[in-house]
Amino acid sequence: MSKGKQRGSGWSVGLALFLYNLFGYRFLYYLLYPITFFYFLVAKNVRTSLNIYYVHLNRPLTTWGYFTHLRIFAVCLIDRFVSKMSPESYTFEYGDKEIPKDILENGAILLYSHIGGWAASQNGAHVNNKINIVMQESMLDGIREIERKFEIKSQLNIIDLNQGSISVSIQVANALMNNEIVAIMGDRAANEKSELEVSFLGEPARFNKNPFQIAYKVKKPIVVYFIVFTAMQTYRVEYLVIELDQTSQMNDAVKKAMIQYIEKYEEIVKKYPQQWFNFYDFWEKK
Repeated sequence: MSKGKQRGSGWSVGLALFLYNLFGYRFLYYLLYPITFFYFLVAKNVRTSLNIYYVHLNRPLTTWGYFTHLRIFAVCLIDRFVSKMSPESYTFEYGDKEIPKDILENGAILLYSHIGGWAASQNGAHVNNKINIVMQESMLDGIREIERKFEIKSQLNIIDLNQGSISVSIQVANALMNNEIVAIMGDRAANEKSELEVSFLGEPARFNKNPFQIAYKVKKPIVVYFIVFTAMQTYRVEYLVIELDQTSQMNDAVKKAMIQYIEKYEEIVKKYPQQWFNFYDFWEKK
């Protein structure tokens, strides 16, 4: 499965943060319009993959819709860094944030997806507990170096899947034993063994079954977060709490929990279609 080549660089992110410090967020926000237009012209592979996605939504991908989709992605990407520099300048709106907060404070699996401002996870969780994000770190070295500077000052820790399964398993187990939060992507698996095909928008697609298996084994709940962009420096947190059925066999409990997650996922992409950031053929047949 091809995930597409990475866009951006360490110097460009660094320049954006420099401009933010110099001129403020509003200047940077509107500067993203011409930057987005550049990628609008050159990122043809992204448009191809988004066409496949919009077909599954039964919606047309218009020229303006494609530009807006790219612009929202650019905003969320910049917010990944700015929200760590100035977390107090962001607003995260919940229906009732005390429910997920109480669960997360006692340790849980926090399930993210490539939707909206997921990377502003540290602020979106609104907890004092340490957050360990398990992810395949594919950022360029320059961008990764910028990210590390913020991790030192925060409760955020990256568990890089590139370290190998044994190291990752030990770190995840230790975090959960300490009642910390372990955040994992539900819509991308690190390898084929971790994938499970489930119907999504009318066609089978592969999702990551690992977080569900971990939750079952350690008897921890799953809090699903979709952090969607609504306005400048403002996000809405749509969430779902999943308790795995410990009376069922693991495979049955995992499949049932994944269906709950995917039903919520479908609801979110239909409500916020331009915040889908899986820029590849999500339904690709093997």
